[in-house]
Amino acid sequence: MPFKIYKKYVMLLAFTAPALIFYAIFLLIPTISGMYYSFTDWNGLNPNYSFLGLGNFVEALKEDPDFLNSLWFTLKYVLVMIVLQNVLALVLAVLIESRMRSKGFFRTIFFMPNMISTIISAFMWTFVFSSVLPQIAEKTAIAFLGQSWLGDPKVSFFSIIIVSLWNGVGYMMIIYLAALQGVPQSLKEAAIIDGANAFQTLRSVTLPMITHAITICFFLTLNGAFKVYEVVYGLTGGGPGRSTQVITMNIYEEAFSNNFRYGYASAKSVILFAIVLIFTLIQLRVMKKKEVEA
Repeated sequence: MPFKIYKKYVMLLAFTAPALIFYAIFLLIPTISGMYYSFTDWNGLNPNYSFLGLGNFVEALKEDPDFLNSLWFTLKYVLVMIVLQNVLALVLAVLIESRMRSKGFFRTIFFMPNMISTIISAFMWTFVFSSVLPQIAEKTAIAFLGQSWLGDPKVSFFSIIIVSLWNGVGYMMIIYLAALQGVPQSLKEAAIIDGANAFQTLRSVTLPMITHAITICFFLTLNGAFKVYEVVYGLTGGGPGRSTQVITMNIYEEAFSNNFRYGYASAKSVILFAIVLIFTLIQLRVMKKKEVEA
């Protein structure tokens, strides 16, 4: 290998080494260790532990109804968030982009909730659901607003969705706005000349041109929804009972509340990792195919 090429690789390694070292220490090593401990009964402190093989995984998938219920609840939450968050973000982006004035104002207004910490947002909305809405219902006689938004298992799911959308739609909207600004105006004008209305132009011209942004937003929504924790913790704490417990909350409970079963909690984390990986690969494969067709 010529000296110049060798020197180039050494330079690249020197510049990337600090980041790689931190990445390995704080992410790779803990991840690999967690996968290893998922096959044991380690409690987090005792250096002596037993190797259980697939015992933790079998218990989680066959003998732990709380984990399965949290898994189904999380899947329901993920599916709803993928659809609603992206549809609302895209609609807002299209509406804002179509305005000639006040674009900056509306971008700021809709993005501001994303600047607030998720847990703080959850506490703010807890006050709204428990105090503000009942007061409004009492003063205006709108009974719908006075229901138990956080105490009723049938309603609390929608409360979680509302806060999650309020906190996350603005970020996706900014990504869609950036993509919309990259669509050539000449294509839209050509579609209008050919007689296409606004909806047809959006469907046949704009959407195919921003499929890369849709892929990114779907990916971010999918991963964020599977890892949801703060919103649920701040609003319901997983209750009433465990009706709104998500899988991350169940894992945390297993590790720090139920006799410190770190090995068992690690097995649940590996299951979550496998589910997210499968969904992500399917989503990327489908969306990349759409990008090629577009």
